[in-house]
Amino acid sequence: MTLREWFWIVFLGAVWGGSFIFNALLIRELSPLWVTAFRVGIGALGCWLFLMAMRKAVPRDPVLWLKLGLLGVLNYAIPFALFPLAQAQLASGVAAIINALTPIMTVIVSHFWLNGERMTWSKTVGVVAGFSGVAILASPALLADGNSRVWAIGACLLATLCYALALNIVRSFRHVEPTALTSIALTGSAVAAIPVALAADGLPVMVMPSSWAAALAIGLISTAFTFQIMYRLLPLVGATNFSTTTLIAPISAIILGTLFLGETILPSHLLGMAVIFLGLTFIDGRLPRLLRGMFASATQSE
Repeated sequence: MTLREWFWIVFLGAVWGGSFIFNALLIRELSPLWVTAFRVGIGALGCWLFLMAMRKAVPRDPVLWLKLGLLGVLNYAIPFALFPLAQAQLASGVAAIINALTPIMTVIVSHFWLNGERMTWSKTVGVVAGFSGVAILASPALLADGNSRVWAIGACLLATLCYALALNIVRSFRHVEPTALTSIALTGSAVAAIPVALAADGLPVMVMPSSWAAALAIGLISTAFTFQIMYRLLPLVGATNFSTTTLIAPISAIILGTLFLGETILPSHLLGMAVIFLGLTFIDGRLPRLLRGMFASATQSE
């Protein structure tokens, strides 16, 4: 990847790490379903305003609208609800660490996907290491008999599976202009999320200014703005490379959660993150290449 592409990956990861902080602020007053509804609703509005300002063409095919709407439910509505639901039991940084499993989930899904990327020995090692990292993360809850936290970790894992499926599905929409794709997908997500939130939790009530600020930030910045970049960057770098944005998000979430929310990160959380990151270096081939190079150099010097 080019230096410019790496810049955008790091930037997106840092911004998405901040979304876990916005979730933590919003769940003080809103249910997880309304956190999702606000995020995708405000995000969709922002995307449509951007699309009109850029004078982009809007696809007319109703079948395409339906497909993109369903993609939006999978990629936005479901995981955007699962993470705030889990954050009622987990610190923002821990949820972001589990989100770093997205590349590992993507590798697993791609292996079984039609014309997808097949697993190699190094990717298999990476997958095993990744789930070992999650087991280390879950160990404090298991030792303390914390069933609710284990359930929350499972919810985060399900969200990463949704992301992995969506990253593979979106390949079939490369012909759709990215701004239109984002706008329609977020609209489909909002159409699904808002009625569900109303039916389950009634009308939302937000009185704290920080909640309104968080809702606008997560909708406009963490969603509308970043996904405009995402769908332009994804065809250039591929699903697996793009999913490494989740490497940056935990660092951002841990720093912000410690500074602004007073969250505590345990040594087991950092160890779990380190093991997950180790798995990711095997998945992208970086560590195996380094080890082969070191072995070749040692052999030549003998």
